[in-house]
Amino acid sequence: MKSDAPLGVFDSGLGGLTVVRALRRALPQENIIYLGDTARVPYGTRGPETVIRYALACARHLRDRGVKAIVIACNTVSAVAPEHVRAALDLPVLSVIEPGARAAVSATVVG
Repeated sequence: MKSDAPLGVFDSGLGGLTVVRALRRALPQENIIYLGDTARVPYGTRGPETVIRYALACARHLRDRGVKAIVIACNTVSAVAPEHVRAALDLPVLSVIEPGARAAVSATVVG
């Protein structure tokens, strides 16, 4: 993948634009393609199989647009489908829940 290829970000609606804003601040040199699936919002009321199907469709669309990595900006997809998206694509895939969960585990004192 070309290093100047854009990042792909998707959400079930427009809430993921806050993730795009944070990415633009942190990585101002990066081009970003955002996909907000407003036709099928909300994902949170859907079953896991449907969420996985929608997530794969969004991720494949971004892949077909030539992105170098995908950020899942949807909490529902981040909870249900990140491994499915990773398995289906030969691209780095990041989600919004995993970094916070790792930080919480690191900050937790046991015993």
